[in-house]
Amino acid sequence: MHYTGNEVFFDRNDLIVSKTDLKGLLTYANHTFLEMAGYEESEVIGQPHNMIRSPYMPRAVFELLWTTIAKGEEIFAYVVNLTKTGDHYWVIAHVTPSRENGSIVGYHSTRRVPNPETIKTVIEPLYDQLKAIEDNNPSKKDGLQESVAALMSVLSDKGVSYNEFIASLAKDD
Repeated sequence: MHYTGNEVFFDRNDLIVSKTDLKGLLTYANHTFLEMAGYEESEVIGQPHNMIRSPYMPRAVFELLWTTIAKGEEIFAYVVNLTKTGDHYWVIAHVTPSRENGSIVGYHSTRRVPNPETIKTVIEPLYDQLKAIEDNNPSKKDGLQESVAALMSVLSDKGVSYNEFIASLAKDD
């Protein structure tokens, strides 16, 4: 896919909703998801959710996200996604495990419009730093570990958990 560099937006009152199975394969995508991503429902159901993942998104954030939800906990995260045409859009995502009879059977994500100032002043610089760590290491595995360590260091310096950090930023969203 060709990355256009063009940012697209969705209405502040809309929510992007999707559900996946345990492997991250899409089982549901609402109208706003399909509209923003530029796909038909038949093109996304059964496909990996990361089909809309931007190459500019640090893998460390997804590592933390998957580790958290696999433990049965919720997580909030700023995410930049790609459309079918290569445009991008930012979201603040709330991802939770879906349960049946006490067992995790999949994941549910609701995304809303983030504050553009938060994206520009906090998230993009942080993600650029993490992405540079990942990209500059010849080993993908080592780059990911170093990037996660850098993210944890930022959180440690602030004396907060990841969700507390995101919540502190999202209060203005």
